[in-house]
Amino acid sequence: MPDPSSTAHPHEPHAESFAARLNWLRAGVLGANDGIVSTAGLVVGVAATTNNTQTILAAGIAGLVAGAISMAAGEYVSVSTQRDSEKALLAKERRELADDPNSELVELAGIYEAKGLSPATARTVAEELTAHDAFTAHAEAELGLDPRELTNPWAAAISSAIAFTCGALLPLLAIAIPPVGWRVPVTFAAVLVALALTGSLSARLGGGLRRRAVPRVVIGGALAMAITYAIGTLTDTLGA
Repeated sequence: MPDPSSTAHPHEPHAESFAARLNWLRAGVLGANDGIVSTAGLVVGVAATTNNTQTILAAGIAGLVAGAISMAAGEYVSVSTQRDSEKALLAKERRELADDPNSELVELAGIYEAKGLSPATARTVAEELTAHDAFTAHAEAELGLDPRELTNPWAAAISSAIAFTCGALLPLLAIAIPPVGWRVPVTFAAVLVALALTGSLSARLGGGLRRRAVPRVVIGGALAMAITYAIGTLTDTLGA
């Protein structure tokens, strides 16, 4: 017999799968956007000071490698810290269940009673969940954690590095392929279109509003490129 929770509203994601998807989405979208914007700003700024393709690409590739490593390391440290905190909370909950199971049962019943169940029903639910898997029941109800689906620091790190690299490749190609006079305009246009697509995709996957997500990332990227280009132009002028 199929699980009712999986057939009642198949179009609605459940807590565990949705949380996992949002975690991957967060790392992927942040990595791609950062790769696009930071590399675009770098190559546009360098292009304002020189027409030498090799110099521009060298700066862009260096920024890509450094950025991908930085994103991966940052995600790994951040998610590892989160995972350590989750493990500590789960260990504490396991000890409490072993030391005083009766008090924990009362606490679990109180949680469901606070959610609107009658005292008798809340007690029955708590007893049945405890009989099935006391540790998981308490972890989910008290901590909002599924012990079987803890955050994965390596997955977050790798996805961030890959997303950053994929994003960074776009401005590198956009600055290298066109003729010299078209490099900066083409890069601006390509980056803004790419940011609009990533903003739209993130809104769709995360259930957000596109009209908010798209302008947010596009305006931020445009400002970043405009500022770095202006700084490059000023540096070139002062050095001339």
